[in-house]
Amino acid sequence: MKRSAAVLTSLVLINLAIYLFVNAPPALPESTVAEGESVPVEEVLSTVAAENDIVRALYTQEIVGKGKLVGLAFQDDWREDGIQAGPLPALFLREAAQSLQRQSIPLGLYLGSDFPIAIANKFEGKQAQVFAALKETRKPAFFYAEDTGQYTAMFPDVAGVQGCVTCHNEHKDSPKSDWALNDVMGATTWSYDKAAMSRGEYLELVGAVRQSFRDAYTAYLEKVATFEEPPEIGEKWPDAGYKLPTADAFMAEFARRASAQTVDRLLAETAPPAAEGLR
Repeated sequence: MKRSAAVLTSLVLINLAIYLFVNAPPALPESTVAEGESVPVEEVLSTVAAENDIVRALYTQEIVGKGKLVGLAFQDDWREDGIQAGPLPALFLREAAQSLQRQSIPLGLYLGSDFPIAIANKFEGKQAQVFAALKETRKPAFFYAEDTGQYTAMFPDVAGVQGCVTCHNEHKDSPKSDWALNDVMGATTWSYDKAAMSRGEYLELVGAVRQSFRDAYTAYLEKVATFEEPPEIGEKWPDAGYKLPTADAFMAEFARRASAQTVDRLLAETAPPAAEGLR
């Protein structure tokens, strides 16, 4: 029985690795992944939050940071007609959140704060109480929000780049103008309507989140195509000049950075208990 479980686990992990390392994975058929015991929502939301950290760092450092050095602009009104700019990192996350809303998956995502530029992102009720404590602990918080009926996870959003601090301090709509590096400026907040899910649902959710990243970056490329002098779109990145990677190239680099970590998380959830002699 234990040998059969180990073989099944190995087959599952092979499927997971193939699924997670491709650029744009399709929905998995139900037979691809062993359902097994359900996975706690805290583990699932921790997985997608870790992936979000990676894609956000990739976009911030390699696209925005290096893009500015070669003449690319990024600002909060990037979607307005005639604006020759792309989304700031927080707005890249908003694009991903909007993509999730369009998909048939009950997963919510937004970046909230007690001093947001957009009033719609201000924490209220139970979320405001939890965020106040999170600012002190600087650790993720998991809770059930009775006012929304959602299982919720908050991950601190710390000001690690001076450009973000300056942008918030100087923004005309900002209710706070004395942000400093290392401040907890907000929290990336994920919500789901169930306390646990099957492993099949787990993988579908990860796939949906990755699709949302692709959609967010694709929206930027679509905007770039309207520029008077659009950058070259191909395999090269801004560190090579006035260039941007394709969506495939962007997601391939994301997968290279993220997939091993995600497979490790899935392995921890999928592996059978160790034999007595190995404990």
